[in-house]
Amino acid sequence: MMNRGLLAKVLFEIPVAKPFDYLVPEGLVLETGSYVLAPLGKRMAVGVVWKIEEAEIQSKSRRLKYVSSVFPTRPMGDDQRKFIDFVGKYSCAGAGRVLRMCLPAADALAPAADMPVIIAGKNTPKQMTKARQKVLDKIGNRAWRVTELAKAAGVSGSVIQGLIKLGALQRTLQQVDENFATPDPDRQSVELTPSQQETANELVGKVMQQCFSTILLDGITGSGKTEVYFEAVAEALRQHPDNQVLILLPEIALTQDILDRFAKRFGAQPAEWHSDVIGRQRQRVWRQVASGQARIVVGARSALFLPFAKLSLIVVDEEHDSSFKQEEGVLYHARDMAVVRASMAGCLIVLASATPSLETLHNAKSGRYGHLALQNRPGSSRLPMIGAIDLKQHPPIAGRWISEPLRKAMENTLAQNQQVLLYLNRRGYAPLTICRACGERIKSPNTDSYLVEHKFSGRLVCHLTGFSMAKPAICPACKAENSLHPVGPGVERLAEEISILFPEAVCEVFSSDITKTPEQIRNLISRMQAGLIDVLIGTQMAAKGHNFPNLTLVGVVDADMGLGGADLRAAERTYQTLTQVAGRAGRSHLEGIALLQTHQPEHEAIDALLARDRQRYVDAELGLREQMGFPPFGRLAAVIVSASSEKIAHQAALDFAALAPATAGDIEIWGPSEPIFAVVRGRWRRRLLVRSSKKTDLSGYMLDWRNKYRAGNKVQIKLDIDPYSFL
Repeated sequence: MMNRGLLAKVLFEIPVAKPFDYLVPEGLVLETGSYVLAPLGKRMAVGVVWKIEEAEIQSKSRRLKYVSSVFPTRPMGDDQRKFIDFVGKYSCAGAGRVLRMCLPAADALAPAADMPVIIAGKNTPKQMTKARQKVLDKIGNRAWRVTELAKAAGVSGSVIQGLIKLGALQRTLQQVDENFATPDPDRQSVELTPSQQETANELVGKVMQQCFSTILLDGITGSGKTEVYFEAVAEALRQHPDNQVLILLPEIALTQDILDRFAKRFGAQPAEWHSDVIGRQRQRVWRQVASGQARIVVGARSALFLPFAKLSLIVVDEEHDSSFKQEEGVLYHARDMAVVRASMAGCLIVLASATPSLETLHNAKSGRYGHLALQNRPGSSRLPMIGAIDLKQHPPIAGRWISEPLRKAMENTLAQNQQVLLYLNRRGYAPLTICRACGERIKSPNTDSYLVEHKFSGRLVCHLTGFSMAKPAICPACKAENSLHPVGPGVERLAEEISILFPEAVCEVFSSDITKTPEQIRNLISRMQAGLIDVLIGTQMAAKGHNFPNLTLVGVVDADMGLGGADLRAAERTYQTLTQVAGRAGRSHLEGIALLQTHQPEHEAIDALLARDRQRYVDAELGLREQMGFPPFGRLAAVIVSASSEKIAHQAALDFAALAPATAGDIEIWGPSEPIFAVVRGRWRRRLLVRSSKKTDLSGYMLDWRNKYRAGNKVQIKLDIDPYSFL
């Protein structure tokens, strides 16, 4: 017997590329994009309706299940569903795994419930204790959760409960999803220079066209790129009361400064979205973005997958930054996928950087992207002088890492009550711990990675897997006592040296091991901006986006660190990083200088930086890439084969390589080979690298290849389209 009914194709957040068919019960109102609850196996699962169609259902031969219920959330838009399909296909991960990044907990899909809170009451206790007074001093005019108020006042929960009984505090309900303040695009902004205004006008004109285009905003460090793209943000908000703007940043450390600048420019804090936004706040942001109430979102790469109601502008700040590449789960590059997202939303995307990636520069040169340049700093600020200290001629004394020329420059700077930034992209105290008795190098268990000593915490840490252990008193190999010796410098060891060289200077370390939370980052940046820190020692967190008016000297302790290895982007990243960190100096009326300690002052990346000739370096690097057929002139994909033993991993890699589909000759396959880290988390690894022409559907080729291989339980195959890491 045939019946006509509605068929809903529902995509779930599981590793399946296609949606499942479900019947729609009579009376249940669904539309494409609806968030639904439906039976999946033996459980109920959240999914999204990908398509609805009328169908003839033969109930006896095809027993379809019914959609159970629909959430009252605004349905997912067509542009986001198309985007999910694209990313799933391009990354070879499948749409279901991409959907997982888009869906919150089920609680966020339901209307926000009221939250019980505590506010000040009308009564004053007759007996006032110190603990009670602390609570009443702290509560002010705002509402608190009991646990938050107790922690903030430094008292127990029983003190809070006692004050409630006395009427000094009062229970009430507060809406969980407090609306974000509405930004004012016409709020007075900083006065732009003529060149900034001209560039801003170009961006505003592009926003007014209300169609897809990509613009590279290419400005030297300190040229005011943020103020310029703020004008594009203002125009997007002005055009329609429902328009939303997304600002992507590579680091949480940058988020704090941008949030403050947004609040100053638009009179409202934007919504934040990154790994430190959790729990109720994360649900609140997701719901407010979905409803369209959150007009501006500032976030990390995952913010790209939020359910925007009406996305009208995307800005990718520091677009060159490798942090935009997702290395776990679904492997994608947020900058490239942001361009796709903008094309599907039909809006402008701005890629902003002082050191654009070679891919973006090539796209701008070929006319695929527009190109706007800011070549000057505003006001009296000038680019810093950049010099090299040849460590072959000026080696530091044994056990030290600061050369004499850099020490003298620091001494002169501090004598003028100005600040110093020392850059070393090595966390911890020392990157290697070795036994003086037997030569044992301490590695992470089940991982081919050296443990990094963290002297402040007294632990050895694996920065690849997160493994941590107390530093042992004896060598685990030969059992010699007190024989473990740190080798090489990290930022903590550098701080120790500065305390010896400049005992009167206030020195602090800026790294993710010490400044872990947004609040800690904000406090450190505030102290630096206020002049309360004399010497700041930082990893890459300190190298970009910060504006310290009294910072006049930047010292790069090891400018050669990123130049080694087989990474095709090593020289490009080194040039970008050194340019960015040097650009922290002299950002106000004071002259700045950057000194690079190097054994290779003749290296093309360092030589071009010293000569301030970016184009020479870009042309040379692009010429080499073109000869090799590497991006942006060709495409790359990586295959990572892993297994529980070296023998199984090696054989699996050989078997996988043998199944490579036949090609017309525009695909080359290299490997399998042993990567830098052959063992990670107890699994042995092998890598293959695949190069193709630009015209090849490399994602389709790699997916066909993987589908030909039947991996057992012991073998895992991971595909990485456009790889950035070669570890």
